[in-house]
Amino acid sequence: MSPEKFVFILFFILVTGREAIGDLLDSDKEVLLELRSFLEQGNKVNQGAYKQWDPLTPSPCAWPGISCSNNRVIGINLSNNNIAGNIFANFSALTELAYLDLSTNTIGGSLPEDLGSCQSLKVLNLSHNMIDGELKLSGLSSLEILDLSVNRLSGNISMSFPMICSSLVVANLSANKFSGEIGSSIDGCPKLEYVDLSANFLTGNLWFGFHRFKEFAVCENRLNNKLQAWIFPENCSLQELDLSENSFIGEIPKEISNCKYLTILNLWGNFFSGNIPRELGLIPNLKQLSLGNNTLNSEIPESLLGLKNLEFLDLSRNDFSGDIQEILGHLTQVKTLLLHSNRYSGGLSSSGILRLQNISSLDLSYNDLSGLLPIEISQMASLKYLFLANNQFSGSIPSEYGSLLGIQALDLSNNHLTGPIPPSFGQLKSLLWLMVANNSLTGQLPAELGNCSSLLWLNLQNNQLSGPISPELTNMGNNATPTFLINRHDSLIEDSGECSTLRRWIPADYQPFSFVYTLLNMKKCKSLWDKILKGYGIFPVCLPESNIRVQPISGYLQLSGNRLSGQIPPGIGKMGDYSMLHLGENEFSGTLPAEIGGMALVVLNVSRNKFSGRVPKQLGNLKCLRNLDLSYNNFSGIFPTNLNNLTDLSSFNVSYNPYISGSIPETGQLATFEIWSFLGDPFLRLPSFIDNSSNTLSTTNDVISTSPKWGAVLVFIFLLLAFLVCGIMTIIVILATKRTSEQPQFLLQETKSVNTTVDSSPWLSDTVKCNPAIVHRDVKASNVLLDKKGKARVTDFGLARVVDVGDSHVSTMVAGTIGYVAPEYGQTWHATTKGDVYSYGVLVMELATGRRVVEGGGECLVEWSRRVMGRRYMIPMSFLVSGMSEGAAEMRELLVLGVRCTTDAPQSRPDMKEVLDTLVRISARSKGF
Repeated sequence: MSPEKFVFILFFILVTGREAIGDLLDSDKEVLLELRSFLEQGNKVNQGAYKQWDPLTPSPCAWPGISCSNNRVIGINLSNNNIAGNIFANFSALTELAYLDLSTNTIGGSLPEDLGSCQSLKVLNLSHNMIDGELKLSGLSSLEILDLSVNRLSGNISMSFPMICSSLVVANLSANKFSGEIGSSIDGCPKLEYVDLSANFLTGNLWFGFHRFKEFAVCENRLNNKLQAWIFPENCSLQELDLSENSFIGEIPKEISNCKYLTILNLWGNFFSGNIPRELGLIPNLKQLSLGNNTLNSEIPESLLGLKNLEFLDLSRNDFSGDIQEILGHLTQVKTLLLHSNRYSGGLSSSGILRLQNISSLDLSYNDLSGLLPIEISQMASLKYLFLANNQFSGSIPSEYGSLLGIQALDLSNNHLTGPIPPSFGQLKSLLWLMVANNSLTGQLPAELGNCSSLLWLNLQNNQLSGPISPELTNMGNNATPTFLINRHDSLIEDSGECSTLRRWIPADYQPFSFVYTLLNMKKCKSLWDKILKGYGIFPVCLPESNIRVQPISGYLQLSGNRLSGQIPPGIGKMGDYSMLHLGENEFSGTLPAEIGGMALVVLNVSRNKFSGRVPKQLGNLKCLRNLDLSYNNFSGIFPTNLNNLTDLSSFNVSYNPYISGSIPETGQLATFEIWSFLGDPFLRLPSFIDNSSNTLSTTNDVISTSPKWGAVLVFIFLLLAFLVCGIMTIIVILATKRTSEQPQFLLQETKSVNTTVDSSPWLSDTVKCNPAIVHRDVKASNVLLDKKGKARVTDFGLARVVDVGDSHVSTMVAGTIGYVAPEYGQTWHATTKGDVYSYGVLVMELATGRRVVEGGGECLVEWSRRVMGRRYMIPMSFLVSGMSEGAAEMRELLVLGVRCTTDAPQSRPDMKEVLDTLVRISARSKGF
């Protein structure tokens, strides 16, 4: 071949090859534009980075979220992009796609078969979505990392590992709904090293070869029986093993020591018994050992002294009694020692644990320790967190504790302590939490506490403190940032993650904290504890004089049940990082400072004091206020009606302020409260319906005698209101979904006409499509108003979003009102159409029972309704004795509907059409049809 011909052939190959590569990139671009169109159709508002994919750009490689190599698309990252709807069903057309991350959205539906055809895919992250159905991903032979955690995937776990795992290294299937026994299917994944199956519904025992993994977590399941010795062979390569919160029984097998590379061993929360194996001391790299919440013998083997790397030891909740074991005082390497919730009664000094200089966290709460608080604690220079609550300590708090300059949390609550709070505490610039509640402390609050610039959580309730609050105290907590920055540079706060720990520090009897604990598990509590100590907020509050909700750090000031007196310093208004202010049951006097209206409060309680003067109208600026108690004071003057605009209020009391005058408006938030919120206010004019309600409480005979009349009336009113609300919500959906070609871009469009058949209601017409649909996100009693004709009107669409029918949810941070929020928000932190059904169900319960959604810190309405109805949906006795016996059957059916709407599983709730049909049937039956 001549040189000229060779050059020509080479040139031809290069040119045609370059053109072929260009054609492939163009093909990738077309698929991505198809993906963009698909996402835009499913997400009419709150669109993500894909909106910036410009079709006029020659190459898609510069688009946000897109990665390329050799002029081919190899990666898509659209995590946290507000994506709702199903998964795009043509990813396989991107033949070089190796990385796909759609995590932290609200993607639903099942996994499409197309994903199984992405043969180049190495990383697939679909975590933190709402994907359901079974796991069927055959054909992903190149897959190395799979993260499907925090979804709703179900099915038998042994059938959920198809032939996709020849290259799989990481598999995270935690927080789903997998069931059954794990079995041996995972054995067919030769390269698998990191497996997390936590928080599912797995049963049976562990009998497959997980010993070859590096990390294996199966906590929060239903595994039981004994741990067999043979599952820990000598070639065990485990580095982290988490079997916590299951139901394992018997002794801890000594063969665990064969796993010589273990750094974390978590056996917390099982039914292990017998001795702690001395062989655990033969695991040289062990850093964390969690044996809490079992029934182990109290003897601690001396071999544990050989664990030179041990930093975390949890022996809590094992019913240990007597003296604290002396061996613990020799574990000089330990930084976190958790011994709470046992029955220790002595040995605090003799054990030597107070001489452990590396200790940063020591929890001895919930024991029977007594005597004086040991001064030796002040010499523990590394101490950050000290918990001595719920013991029998007496005497005064040593002033030497003021030398613990690095301490961030100090809990001395529920002891028998006396004397004053040491002024030396003013030196504790890193102190975030100070809990000395339920003791017998006396004296004034030391002004020096105002120097505690990080102190955001102060609980001194139920003591005998007296005297005024010094103006200097309002400087408390004015700059916690340095402490938070220190914690942000640390690893996760070393705590077992028990929710009881968090509950002791966040007052569960006050909203908005109370709703949290029903949604949490250990991992979430540990994460929340970590977020708080690093300065991140965990619930939204309102900016002063604004409805804008932000999520900053939120502290509290709990001083109730003391003898504090004098006036509240006006400087309290600058304490902007406090969301709860409880000054009740003291002897405060003078006026309530108007400056309180500048705080971001969620709870304000000043009950049972001697406040006088007018109630500050500035309280109406507290737009996120949920609990307001002004009762048992001497407030006077005209009651500020602008408090009627506090639409988040669910608990309100202005009783026994005999000099308050004025009128409570007949509409708005205040009118939703019962007579108990206004007792003892003779000059306060109430709406007639509130006044009349008190008269019907005079005698039992009066109530029963009027029941035939009022029972029927109330049934009719309740059903009419429920029917109208449901109908109006449905009509709104239809009006929003009737789109015209001229106005496709609007969120809500004016509908000119609705085509219906003669025998059907407009909102049930087959000719009307529910595409898109509205998610209101804040359905509650105060957002349902009555017009002049008494018709219900759903209001406040400030949080509403639009989604397509098939895309039954919309991505957002948690919105809504406590008590009405669906429980799945605790998992997904996103709103859904089924969440609106849940909220409506709570509203129906309120109509059917006359109870508020939350009653102080007591049982919430949903729990109460489920309990009184029982499994057979019996008629609650309260209906038969409350003047509603005639309509009890209809009220029962209305309550049953509310219970159905508030089922924990969203897919088990009816849709609004079913709800409307049910209301129509109940209404017709009540009229005798």
